[in-house]
Amino acid sequence: MISERRRDYYAGGLVVLVGLGAAAIAYRYQIGSLTKMGPGFFPFVLGFLLAFLGVMIAAANFLAADKPAPAHDPLHGMQTSPDWRGWSCIIGSVLVFIVLADLAGLLAAIFMTVFVACWGDRTATLKSSALLSAGVTIFGIGLFYYVLRVQIPIIRGM
Repeated sequence: MISERRRDYYAGGLVVLVGLGAAAIAYRYQIGSLTKMGPGFFPFVLGFLLAFLGVMIAAANFLAADKPAPAHDPLHGMQTSPDWRGWSCIIGSVLVFIVLADLAGLLAAIFMTVFVACWGDRTATLKSSALLSAGVTIFGIGLFYYVLRVQIPIIRGM
């Protein structure tokens, strides 16, 4: 089994490779300039940002190499099995969005997607989940319906 520290180096390296690969593929398209961006500009910049993030992951691990990981830290502690509750809620929330966007509209789809995803967090309460869902729904409708003009009605039938 790989040590925690070595796994972070591998993760950082993988993120660097994916970022550089994306930048290399985007370079095949016309890049353009900041004032007149081509189709490859945005993926090219994102590829380099991803590569930079990978370097930062590895560097953070290198700088923290002398500090031992806390025994009960959920990010660095030894977990023997995956968190099936979190996984199932995240995947379920995507499925809920697919079904509700078609049947009920954007309002119900966004609200229930966030609400179901919140169930994956064992510390979330009903009130905090509902408030987060309401806030994301207001922002999501403003962004996707009014700004980006996504062709899903707010409420099906309207």
